[in-house]
Amino acid sequence: MVRLWAKSLRGRVTLIATIVAVLVLIPAGIGGVVVSRSIITNNVWKSTSHTATQVVAEARNGQLPLGSAIPVPDPDVDLIQIVAPDGQVLAASDAARNLPRLSDVQPPPDNPMSNTTNCLPTECVHLTAARMTSAGDSSTVYAGFSTPAVLSTRVLEVVVFSQIAVLIALAAWATWLVTGRALRPVAEMRSELDEITASDLSRRVTQPQGADEVAELARSINGTLARLELSTRQQRQFASDASHELRTPIAGLRAQLESAQLYPHDTDLDALVKSALRDTDRLEAIITDLLLLARIGSGMDAVKERVELSDLVREELSVRSDRLPVRVQAQDDVAVCGIRLQLARVLTNLLDNAQRHAESYVMIVVAREGDDAVLAVENDGVEIAESDREHIFERFTRLDAARSRDLGGTGLGLAIARDVALAHRGSVEVDDFEGGARFVLRIPAV
Repeated sequence: MVRLWAKSLRGRVTLIATIVAVLVLIPAGIGGVVVSRSIITNNVWKSTSHTATQVVAEARNGQLPLGSAIPVPDPDVDLIQIVAPDGQVLAASDAARNLPRLSDVQPPPDNPMSNTTNCLPTECVHLTAARMTSAGDSSTVYAGFSTPAVLSTRVLEVVVFSQIAVLIALAAWATWLVTGRALRPVAEMRSELDEITASDLSRRVTQPQGADEVAELARSINGTLARLELSTRQQRQFASDASHELRTPIAGLRAQLESAQLYPHDTDLDALVKSALRDTDRLEAIITDLLLLARIGSGMDAVKERVELSDLVREELSVRSDRLPVRVQAQDDVAVCGIRLQLARVLTNLLDNAQRHAESYVMIVVAREGDDAVLAVENDGVEIAESDREHIFERFTRLDAARSRDLGGTGLGLAIARDVALAHRGSVEVDDFEGGARFVLRIPAV
């Protein structure tokens, strides 16, 4: 049974709650029984001791003539006897008149009163034995009453532990119900998740009201589903765009080769090779960028180092040969923690983009703004409309597709820049810039 319950969280919680109830209530019940018995016994001894003391005092004062019935001071303590040293009953209360000697206990002179129990042929009694005097031949007064049923039987234990069993059962039942109600939304979410497939990620799980852990779980699941849906949509769009971008140079290359095969004597071999190499270079560039996009953030280039942005700019410009000169305004000691090759690729892509669209100049600015290191690349080309400023960072997006293709762009440069920035806990965006375009990379500085 325990093994079956342990298979579910609801069963485990109920089992644990039941065990806790057992561990708490049973010791509490045992302690309660012991304390209750002790209190009842002390009250019995208190009553019998008080009555015995009164009878001894009255006997010493001569108020109890021997042979007569002893008055009962306390109606509860109705068994009273005065017994001589030889065991003869000298006087007794009405209730004890026909009973044998109540006890054989004779308190010693140094302890003239003692409490005891004794079972007679007809009943058991709790009583107090008290010496009349300190003399060795002193008579003894016995005062007691029939042992209460709560002390002579196990009624108290039966009642207490029956109640404990009921409480444990109630605790288990209540835990089972409460846990089931608390986990019902989880079961509904699991059922809804089972119905969601990769082909349809638009569905969401039911979100409970409130702000408890289950509601937070539902929100997290829906957030994850939204991200999965977005990622799947982007992957599908990316696959469609990539197939289109790869198909164009492949189709051109195939057309040239088929034409050369059909008309070998009319084919300019040198021009054919140059054209085929251009298409091959474009294919290689697209594939290289696609592989880089797949690697960014995957942990394959996980070695990070301190990178001085001004040094990075100087190194990049030293190996470039651009159609327009590049101006530089760079502060020293502006550093980030990142992957040098990826950051260099971002700078390269931003510079390539600026060189394509600039009219007369390109400028690089390196500065520190608060806790961020800023690298900005600006040019005096066509301004980018505000509605296009997010769109241009999508893969294979060109505002002027024919022009970009002629100049050798793959349509992945800005997408790579955005992914690298995000992988470095930063951002890249287009700022307002009158008379041109300004791309700004922001990464936490070190």
